[in-house]
Amino acid sequence: MWNWSIDGPLAAGRIRATLAAILDRPVSTLGGALAGELFSEGVVLCDVWQGTGDFPVTVDCYAAPVEPAEIQVLAAFAHRVRRRCLMPDDTLDPGRHLLVSPDNTVRPAHVDLEPTDYGERRTNLRLCGRGEPSCRHDPRCAASRWPPDSVWPTRAVA
Repeated sequence: MWNWSIDGPLAAGRIRATLAAILDRPVSTLGGALAGELFSEGVVLCDVWQGTGDFPVTVDCYAAPVEPAEIQVLAAFAHRVRRRCLMPDDTLDPGRHLLVSPDNTVRPAHVDLEPTDYGERRTNLRLCGRGEPSCRHDPRCAASRWPPDSVWPTRAVA
């Protein structure tokens, strides 16, 4: 499953259409999928929620492909919609994410999470770095594949 957050309003239809173009496969809502589509090879099921905060749009994709890699798909998506996006990283820290920018760079980042009736509200984006208190005392940041203060160019899928 892919779980992303987007830094501004974006229509659910545009999100699904952009993903379908990137993946070159059908993208449908979980609730709107026909019974046969739920188990069809190649169909990605994608639900979108509008919330609040600095990254108010949440995207959940089920039956997502293994290839291309999720980070490459998100880089292509961020570039096409010209929005910054967050995805979970490898630390299992719920407040630490990967920030994928429209220029296809990836940086580890922290956000504050607050539960709401509309899902988690993400605010106070900070890049993960040695000067950030969240990083300085958390060994998970240093052990991550995406260490503090790192910037990675990512090859987006076409």
